[in-house]
Amino acid sequence: MKSAKQLQDLMFQYTEFLIRLAYYYVKDLQAAEDIVQEVFIKFYNSRSDYEERGELKAYLTKMTINKSKDYLKSWTYRSVKLQNKLFHSGSVKRSDELVRKDEETIIGEAILRLPLKQREALIYFYFHKMTIIAIANFLAIPESTVKTRLRRGRELLREQLKGIEWEVLLNG
Repeated sequence: MKSAKQLQDLMFQYTEFLIRLAYYYVKDLQAAEDIVQEVFIKFYNSRSDYEERGELKAYLTKMTINKSKDYLKSWTYRSVKLQNKLFHSGSVKRSDELVRKDEETIIGEAILRLPLKQREALIYFYFHKMTIIAIANFLAIPESTVKTRLRRGRELLREQLKGIEWEVLLNG
């Protein structure tokens, strides 16, 4: 990585993917965009540390995941979460029920409500089409742990989505 033009090309290629990934972790679009921006800044500033071996997407993905996890541990995240609970707990969010019946929206929201470990396993398996072995290698955990997280994630989704027939839940 030698020039700003090359960085711009990388950003064009990977930004949407990385924002979606960060959003799956932090559940806040603005925070996800900020995280991805920080990832690219850090990558650009430390590009001499990166040895190009054709694994750039995996490298940026890992940076994004780590930044997302750091954000979830941060005081900023905790204070925003607390403010949202205090100020929005009394107001009922009502939106057009016909629009909300869209199956992907309902399932997506249910996945975002899952604990992080189950959520990331399901996202990698179903949305990124990664194998159990690939997920285990990527997260540096045993394959049996990935299988357990997938099974538990499906169980939690079944509980949340009673009455909705989603083939993954039926056949999982």
